[in-house]
Amino acid sequence: MSLAVAATTPAEPTPPVLPKQPAQLSQTTSSVFSHDTVISLAQKLSQEPFKEAPKAPKELSELNYATYNQINYRENSAIWGGTPTKFSVQLFAPGFLYKNLVDIDVVENSRTSHIPLTDTSFDVPNDTIKSLLSQVGQYAGVRLHYPINDNNLKDEFIMFQGASYFKALSKGQNYGLSNRGLAIDVAQSKGEEYPLFKHFWVERPSKYQTAIVVHALLDSQSVTGAYRFGIYPGAPTRVDVDVTLFPRKDIQHVGLAPLTSMFLFGGLDTADKADYRPAVHNSEGLQIDRGNGERLWRPLNNPKKLQISAFGDEDIKGFGLIQRKRDFDNYQDLELHYHLRPSAWIEPLNDWGKGQLVLVEIPSNSQTNDNIVSYWEPEGGLKKDQPYRYSYRITSADDSPNMASKVRVVKSVKGQVQAKGKELLIDYSNISPQDLDKITIEAGISKGKILSSRIVAHPNINGARVFITFEPENTPLAELRIQLIKDNKPIAATWLYRWNSEDWP
Repeated sequence: MSLAVAATTPAEPTPPVLPKQPAQLSQTTSSVFSHDTVISLAQKLSQEPFKEAPKAPKELSELNYATYNQINYRENSAIWGGTPTKFSVQLFAPGFLYKNLVDIDVVENSRTSHIPLTDTSFDVPNDTIKSLLSQVGQYAGVRLHYPINDNNLKDEFIMFQGASYFKALSKGQNYGLSNRGLAIDVAQSKGEEYPLFKHFWVERPSKYQTAIVVHALLDSQSVTGAYRFGIYPGAPTRVDVDVTLFPRKDIQHVGLAPLTSMFLFGGLDTADKADYRPAVHNSEGLQIDRGNGERLWRPLNNPKKLQISAFGDEDIKGFGLIQRKRDFDNYQDLELHYHLRPSAWIEPLNDWGKGQLVLVEIPSNSQTNDNIVSYWEPEGGLKKDQPYRYSYRITSADDSPNMASKVRVVKSVKGQVQAKGKELLIDYSNISPQDLDKITIEAGISKGKILSSRIVAHPNINGARVFITFEPENTPLAELRIQLIKDNKPIAATWLYRWNSEDWP
């Protein structure tokens, strides 16, 4: 099976100082613009044969990370940097992993202006790179800045770079997992298709506005699309996404609102090699709010073999990859700050109908590999020449929304080796000791037996610890399902886990 694993985006640059003057914009391509412009372009493009995006020259594509990281957009070139608006725009140079060339326009008073790449756009390590960039004339992505942490400093809080990948930050967070515009044929034997945002339009906000709009044109072998991102930076940052897709052909395996993250070890998974850090991951669990009101929690895994899980649903209410542990002691990493990585919560803003929430877990031996993918796959896929519209909200919170005072899973680990059976421990917060006698544990396993279950108070987390002992017998694979019940109602997310004899002998 062929499966491409995307490398994580390099560490974010140091937030820039407020620029002294705005960049110069080209007026030669000025034209009237609205989101209907992007929809019309996507529809027209879908009727034409697919053409690969132009690529950066070999000399730029073969740059190593260290050299590429020395190419920095000049602070005094920031778009709107010296104007009253609270936002500014900076751009990414092509090179290293970012070979595709994209067009960037800004929109002012409903008219577009193209942003040219010139020999003064970037600070570069040598004249050869300066000359190459000037000849290319196009960028590899865009990033936006806004004072989310300090009123006097415009911090980078969202970036679009590489295929249809983008990342968003809230106040106090560091970059971690990625959002994507669209996923096609993830984990399929024929290989994954990576749609590209090939053109961006950034609308200029007034000096009073605290939100900004970005439009993007998506293109790939199978589909084109028009995207509108309504972006609201803050605590937390949220992004409202409106999408219109135009399939060039039938697409069976398509992922809407895809999330890509990294899980190396932690929780039920331990490090394969000695490591001073208790956990290394950008996300620790998948939460799903089903259409019927049930909430699911699935701890993430770094399996020995590719693992795909699917959760059938209708009109799903939300899903997300969650980084729940927010204390430094959970990770002990002074450089990468995993405790500051954002969670991403996806909330559909219209009815998504029938389909399934897919979780893909890819074996990985490096923290630089994004090996976790999750997305919504609509039943029946997409059909050629049939436009497909949907909308959703991304919230870059510390946890899934509205969970602060609710019973929630905060830890899942292997227990002690038992003479008979295997043990696991699940910690739940926000459970009163007085309620323990009123709580029953409903534990099930698809193959094998549940031998015992018990719940005890856990004062350190104002909650409880559940012990489950099970015997998978002779099966190599078994699905575990744990639920806490009080007054005939679930009080926490249904805990799910796939036990695999290869991952957990």
